[in-house]
Amino acid sequence: MRHALGQPLRPRFYARDTQRVARDLLGCVVETRVRGVPTAGRIVEVEAYVGPHDPAAHGYGWRKTARNAWLFGPPGTCYVYFIYGNHWCVNVVTERDGYPSAVLLRALEPLAGLDVMKRRRRTGDPRLWCSGPGRLCEALGITGRFNGESLAGPRIRVLRPARRQPVRMAVGPRIGITRAVDWPLRFYVRGSPWLSRQDRTA
Repeated sequence: MRHALGQPLRPRFYARDTQRVARDLLGCVVETRVRGVPTAGRIVEVEAYVGPHDPAAHGYGWRKTARNAWLFGPPGTCYVYFIYGNHWCVNVVTERDGYPSAVLLRALEPLAGLDVMKRRRRTGDPRLWCSGPGRLCEALGITGRFNGESLAGPRIRVLRPARRQPVRMAVGPRIGITRAVDWPLRFYVRGSPWLSRQDRTA
């Protein structure tokens, strides 16, 4: 599967402006391997959280805690947190070491390990496997144990497609936040059936 999907993205890919990283992640593939079982999905929706000046970001005002410590880690680090007492969310850390910026993975197109995703998500509808940050973490087996791992590591990696296809990108406001709600930092593949939310005005 790794050869078919291309090579892992290197840290220098993530060590750039967060919005550029977010845009360039569309079409890339996330692969996990949990207890030897592989799953993978193509990224179709992300959100950028652009640093200490972003009121919706966990590192707003340079606030660093035990919970968000890996948000301040080196680019290409996996930052995972628990939300609503029920769901894990996975982010890719961007820009420079010590700067709290990241891209939240919001939705994937399921590619590999489909039977595993179906079992983990407890539904036979593929559109409900990875259409949302909590759902995709459950489908791929991502938990807090991934927090701080390299995104080019043995258990989780982001792969550049072997053949990059053009992406019809759309941009809109982020979802499920109460601050900076109008900032256009959600990037997604226009018309994809795998999105967490379909935008009528896209």
